[in-house]
Amino acid sequence: MNRFVAAERAVRTAAPHDLLDAVRRVLVEQYAAEGVELFMADYGLTVLQPVSVLPHTLEPVSVHNSPEGRAFGAQEPFVEDAPGGGGLVRAHLPVSVRGDRLGVLSVALPGGDHVRDCLTELAEIAEVLGREVVVAERDTDLYLQARRKDRLTLAAEMQWQLLPGRSCSRPEYELGAQLEPAYAIFGDNFDWSATAEHLMLYVTNGMGEGIEASLLTNLAINALRNARRAGLPLADQAALADQAVYAQYGGDCYLSVLMFDFELATGRARVVDAGSPQLFRLREGNVERVELEAQLPLGMFEETDYVTQEFRAEPGDRLVFVSDGVYAVASPKGETYGEAALARAIQATRLLPAAEVPRAILRELTGHRGQRIPDDDALVVCLDWLGR
Repeated sequence: MNRFVAAERAVRTAAPHDLLDAVRRVLVEQYAAEGVELFMADYGLTVLQPVSVLPHTLEPVSVHNSPEGRAFGAQEPFVEDAPGGGGLVRAHLPVSVRGDRLGVLSVALPGGDHVRDCLTELAEIAEVLGREVVVAERDTDLYLQARRKDRLTLAAEMQWQLLPGRSCSRPEYELGAQLEPAYAIFGDNFDWSATAEHLMLYVTNGMGEGIEASLLTNLAINALRNARRAGLPLADQAALADQAVYAQYGGDCYLSVLMFDFELATGRARVVDAGSPQLFRLREGNVERVELEAQLPLGMFEETDYVTQEFRAEPGDRLVFVSDGVYAVASPKGETYGEAALARAIQATRLLPAAEVPRAILRELTGHRGQRIPDDDALVVCLDWLGR
């Protein structure tokens, strides 16, 4: 049995809470590793948190200016000389699942030919570890605890558990999304689901604050998923979710959502625009807001009928979806962030991969808002359409 198979088997057969110890043991035995650490990206995508038994034995490292952060951002292995010399190097390996960036596996091992010979296998082991972490999260809180550098509010806990991930990639598209304030979000949300031929993408802007906002969003998202999984078309999904929200709240609370059903082979999409999320398109260097036919938010009135409109994405398009917590944010002087500033931010991030764009735009937004405490969620979703 070769060493990669041994490592893969060790990770796959480990207890959910024991994944790091299992990979550490097999890398020491099979790859002459002298140190192995796993770091998870925090909810705000600012630091990489060490996975260890509390209290942490290692300090968090920055996503933006550390060797581990370099591997995380580039999604490529990065090798550096280990502190103290001795011929050792540290290989930092991205831990990701289908484009969803989870963290970094850092391995100290002999340099030279040894690291060159095993780097590809180590990168594949990190990928196997990522898949097992996702499965293990059903049975242990260890990795979810490691993702947080601060305590989540209860509303934020509910919202993060509702999300499909923060990034995703397939040959036809790349997706990235981020919510702020990460540790105290209320009602904004995103959801996606793909089949062999379609990508369905939902961007939600909830109303209210705290638990009430989170409960409203949970009801609406699960109603949309229930209708989607029943095989219903987009307009019927909106109608059934609308009925569910109205039945619960009687029109006192409602929810805005922008819904897309992309055909992967052609880029054609059916769209339901039910409220305030906005779409901006970067095409051939030009940014423009895409005007859609606005319909009523979900749950505002009883038995609202929804109709779809047509949209088409071209290969090379970058689509950026934002909630009103982005474009309507005011500066300390009361100036709204607005379309022009958002267009500049989209231009400024045009060379970044889709997974990094939302966080970069939200950093720009923080600069505009200044020291003011956010009074609304801010949601950015970036979709790079590659086409077939």
